[in-house]
Amino acid sequence: DASFNGINLINSSDTELTVAFNERRDEGRSELVIGGVDLTSFGLDLTSANSLDGSEAESKLNDLSSALSSLRSASGKFGSQLTTVNIREDFTKDLINTLQTGADNLVLADTNEEGANLLALQTRQSLSTTALSLASQADQAVLRLL
Repeated sequence: DASFNGINLINSSDTELTVAFNERRDEGRSELVIGGVDLTSFGLDLTSANSLDGSEAESKLNDLSSALSSLRSASGKFGSQLTTVNIREDFTKDLINTLQTGADNLVLADTNEEGANLLALQTRQSLSTTALSLASQADQAVLRLL
């Protein structure tokens, strides 16, 4: 069976498979449209042969050669499109891993480290309040002397 999601790309040239690379639905959507190819005996212009004379055999051989060329062309096209999809899949997996690691780093913060940061900020605030108070007292003492 050569179908994916009910779409068979090798039995009709009227079919296509659209692979979306982002979630957008408007004209900014990034996608790859893979067109179908009719690789049936009818699509390749191959007919059955029972007994052939020399010229008929030569004609059938030419038909087979043409069909082989069509198959190779379709194989190359599908291979190229598969490579594009695989590259995007690898990129997406790497992006997911990077985002997951970043999210884990945000959520799974080290409580000891965060506690030390909080204590340092509280100490800094306390020292600045004390320094402000001492500066104010020094100013008042200077004014009393005058």
